[in-house]
Amino acid sequence: MSTTTSPANGHDGSLVLSARDIHKRFGDVEVLKGIDIDVAKGEVVALIGASGSGKTTFLRCVNMLEEYQAGTIRVGGEPIGYHEEGGRRLRLPEATVVRQRADIGMVFQSFNLFPHLTARANIMLGLTKVRHKSKAEAGAIADRWLERVGLSDRKDHYPYQLSGGQQQRVAIARAVSMDPRLVLFDEVTSALDPELVGEVLTVMQDLAKSGMTMLVVSHEMLFVSSIATRVVFMDGGRIAEQGPPSEILKNPKSERLDSFLGRFHGVLR
Repeated sequence: MSTTTSPANGHDGSLVLSARDIHKRFGDVEVLKGIDIDVAKGEVVALIGASGSGKTTFLRCVNMLEEYQAGTIRVGGEPIGYHEEGGRRLRLPEATVVRQRADIGMVFQSFNLFPHLTARANIMLGLTKVRHKSKAEAGAIADRWLERVGLSDRKDHYPYQLSGGQQQRVAIARAVSMDPRLVLFDEVTSALDPELVGEVLTVMQDLAKSGMTMLVVSHEMLFVSSIATRVVFMDGGRIAEQGPPSEILKNPKSERLDSFLGRFHGVLR
């Protein structure tokens, strides 16, 4: 099985994300059993695997929405969430974690927009409160990203006035407007009606082409095959195989991956 943690060929080797031996437990259940992964600048790494394999949990550990019990995660070379002092593993102050999260954008399944704010105001909030931009500058950035995701004409609409696909595009614009080092996408189309999926995936493809560093959890296998520079198959809290889409999706080495991909027969094969 291919479990190397090295970035895919063709990248300059400057690591944005480096995770080593990540363990995460919920009570007595260990859901991450030693995850090692690197993501280089400009890479789009797709995490695939059955429900319960640890994909979303790992994403949430990367930006400290979940605490992890062992291992180290670095983004831009900076330890995330914890530091070592006198041989002890100590949690970083909450103010430091908040600052770190600003460099790690995350787009959720359920949009997580503030219902009392317009699309424009949802994007501006983090820019003013976390990045300390002026309202004028934050507004200009929000307008630019709303145009980029095709929603300039919806900037003054509230979430309830937007379709699910439009809400998700606002959520993507909010995440990337903060100019993060890394953007995490957690099954961002799973809550959408099928006819709305394409508009969200188109925005993500545009971001990938622009060189954004992305870690994507998705079951949209055609999308994964077209956007990912590397595919990582997780199984039972471990990385079982990884490699370029042409290798992982077309020529699985393990019976477990072959069985998982069999669910998408007619899509990939």
